[in-house]
Amino acid sequence: MKRLSLLLITFISQIYFTQYQPKNISNSDIKKANDWVDKTYNSLSQDEKLGQLFIVALYTNKDEAHISQIRNIVNQDKIGGLILMQDDAEREINLVNEFQAKSKVPLMIGMDAEWGLFQRIAKAHKYPWAIALGAIQDKNLIYEMSAKIAEDCKRMGINWDFAPVVDVNTNPNNPIIGNRSFGSDVNNVVNSALAYSNGLQDNRILAAIKHFPGHGDTDKDSHLDLPVVSHNLERLEKIEIAPFKALMNKGIGGVMVAHLYVPSLENEKGIPASVSKKIVTGLLKEKLGYKGLIITDALNMGAVANKFKAGELDAMAFKAGNDLMLFSQDVATGKKLIQKAIDNGEIQQNRVEESVKKILLTKYYLGLNQYNNINPENVNEDLNNASHSVLVQKMYANALTLIKDEKKLLPLDCKETYYYVPLEEAPYETFLNQLNLGTTVIFKNSNEINTIPANSKVIVGFHKDNSTAYKPYKISDASKKILSDLTKNQNVILDVFGSPYALKDIDISKVSTVLVSYENNDDAMKATANGILGQTKISGRLPVLVNDQLKFGLGMDVEAKIQNKTDRKNSSETKNSKIVME
Repeated sequence: MKRLSLLLITFISQIYFTQYQPKNISNSDIKKANDWVDKTYNSLSQDEKLGQLFIVALYTNKDEAHISQIRNIVNQDKIGGLILMQDDAEREINLVNEFQAKSKVPLMIGMDAEWGLFQRIAKAHKYPWAIALGAIQDKNLIYEMSAKIAEDCKRMGINWDFAPVVDVNTNPNNPIIGNRSFGSDVNNVVNSALAYSNGLQDNRILAAIKHFPGHGDTDKDSHLDLPVVSHNLERLEKIEIAPFKALMNKGIGGVMVAHLYVPSLENEKGIPASVSKKIVTGLLKEKLGYKGLIITDALNMGAVANKFKAGELDAMAFKAGNDLMLFSQDVATGKKLIQKAIDNGEIQQNRVEESVKKILLTKYYLGLNQYNNINPENVNEDLNNASHSVLVQKMYANALTLIKDEKKLLPLDCKETYYYVPLEEAPYETFLNQLNLGTTVIFKNSNEINTIPANSKVIVGFHKDNSTAYKPYKISDASKKILSDLTKNQNVILDVFGSPYALKDIDISKVSTVLVSYENNDDAMKATANGILGQTKISGRLPVLVNDQLKFGLGMDVEAKIQNKTDRKNSSETKNSKIVME
């Protein structure tokens, strides 16, 4: 009996755990995975084991010296993975193929692809920012979208999408989270993030929820400086930490730890969460019981890089409990310092074994035990085609949020004439063109509003810059005045092609109809036009608390007009679809 127990303990000790595991995996497949982990781990030298802990950045928009430097790091330091940055998809595929062929253990290839590969590859198709996804009520659509992102990742040889953001965005002035958050409500963030993560992981692309323990209520950019989250423990557990806690047992394979100073969790002044043993080991691993891969936020970010030396920072992060150091700036020094800490007894060798075996097991589950070269031919077309446009417009259509419609001006009447006044700094033509396919819209510049007949129906568009997720959302005083002037004797339909926070300090009491479209790109503008023309249902809800009047969850449904394809075809053939200019 004692011998049987000993054998059972020995067998159990050889079963390794990580948070991510493919669905419907058999016991025999789990045993194969563990056998591969054991065999691979035992074949590695100590230096090679330490190399698995590091991920470095590969840019294709930098010079050949950079490419050569990364090539040397891959060959000499035997690193665990790469994070792909800007900009050339074909070149990245060729380099990944080269580096994978030379690596004893296949590399984990990651990318920040929160809104798809477009975040790093300009020729890829852009998916909606998280704030728009948070407005969508059918979370199955988020799953559908992230499954498509997973398809794009596979096309590039990417295994890990460092997404989704699960920070609860309670601070409208947050300079770095904002549009990247699903919103200000914990449950909505959790449900949206789970759908996003499952869409990735069901298709063998690892997810990473970030930025632990919560970056939502900050007013500094951690790329530049160390933000402070000064809330007490009760508030942190209720808001900031809550999404992570809710998602801990949902099989999500990665957690990214932020460069934040949180005094309630770390009493040593100025110590970022990413290098805090109290936060990474004490809270995330022990209290919350997380068993997946723990990865730092990028170690080149000013919040930590301005304070700690490269290499030393990597060793501090590993001591704190992270498994992987992302964007390492000095792998060789980091490895030496980790080994020195092991030799001095500051770190136990079993910590290296724990992290490396988690990394290896995850690689196996993602199919990296056997690497097949990726064909770079036609990659840009594969990452940006009609299938992307159709899906993305469906996402924006379901996000479109109607806040008020006092005079029942929606859907637009194809027999009526409307006026259109675009405001703010960004393009608007796609929206106007799409509207004119369904009704007659007369364009007016902002300096021509006095020529609009009284009691007309006037559509006003706040078109905000959509070039990055970090652009200011505030509306100019000039635009506010024009809107106010129009409400004096016109029936106004206001559409915000930007963050709902744009409405924070705008008086909409005299505006009949107000919508939020969340973004100002071609897909969002087409989807919005189709929504207000009645071709698709309007069903979005505000994902954030904007002010005392515009609270989370606010929104109205407008059913699509029932019109068959023949009717639409006949209508479009008899209608003059040219833009009317006066």
